[in-house]
Amino acid sequence: MSLAERLQGKEILPGSELYDEIHVNKADNERLVLELNQGYHAPDEVRRRVSEITNSKIDASVVISLPFYTDYGKHIKMGKDVFINQNVMFVDLGGIVIEDNVLIGPFVRLITVNHIVDPAKRRGLNVAAVTVKKNAWLGANVTVLPGVKIGENSIVAADSTVTKDVPANTIVAGTPARIIKEIKEE
Repeated sequence: MSLAERLQGKEILPGSELYDEIHVNKADNERLVLELNQGYHAPDEVRRRVSEITNSKIDASVVISLPFYTDYGKHIKMGKDVFINQNVMFVDLGGIVIEDNVLIGPFVRLITVNHIVDPAKRRGLNVAAVTVKKNAWLGANVTVLPGVKIGENSIVAADSTVTKDVPANTIVAGTPARIIKEIKEE
């Protein structure tokens, strides 16, 4: 079981061994992300460096436009034929899965971390995974909040904030995102 899976549903409080471990890993990742985003890198080099950041293989069919941002890095998994545009932010401590043929527009934010509501524990963290299913498209400047699944073939319109699961074959828009249309194959 991965660390991301073990963290699901738990409060991660400051001063705990786990909290400290997370922040050590986060600091190591910041160096790798900074190095990735300095200067031009050929596509193969970008994939190699993102593989190092995520500690997972990035398929040769994946296209990642720089700059690429992640706060933790080790909990991102990508399928094949994924396109990630510029300035996408992965807050991935809770785990992010991007399946095959996904399109992610510029300035998208995939967020898997939330702070605890109780004021006495506010600096603590809760995490919940984000999943983007096959052939989904996230438009520019979309925010996906913790625990959300974006359904297969769905579209999230630009500037939307997704707070709940998106069913397959639908278009959602707005803040919070709501279904505006079903997608029917022709």
